[in-house]
Amino acid sequence: MAVRPKKKAKAGYMISAVAELYRVHPQTLRLYERVGLLKPSRSEGNTRLYTDADLERLEVILNLTRELGVNLAGIEIILNMRDKMADMQSQMEAFIEFVRNEVARGFLASTEHHGRHAIVRTAPRHAIRIEK
Repeated sequence: MAVRPKKKAKAGYMISAVAELYRVHPQTLRLYERVGLLKPSRSEGNTRLYTDADLERLEVILNLTRELGVNLAGIEIILNMRDKMADMQSQMEAFIEFVRNEVARGFLASTEHHGRHAIVRTAPRHAIRIEK
């Protein structure tokens, strides 16, 4: 009989603890969820569980409302833009890594095959910088 590893549970904070910690009413947190600003997971008993990522997002929301006076529609736009920027950043990092790998692979291939089939073999070419 094979022993299956237990699934790792995500740590979560209940709505009452989050409300007390951030000095907001639980109804405010429910409102943020209803309008789509927060998306806490649910336990088997349907209790809202806020992860560390949810709390970081809540801190941004509270900073925008308390410090900058941004309304819910503005917060939604700002958070969507932040999410899109994070996606673009990860795509750019993946693209840069791909280009680096391709350039390195091409460089290695060119140095390995340089002059292999030439009638007269020459030394590898080097770029020379000319400054005016």
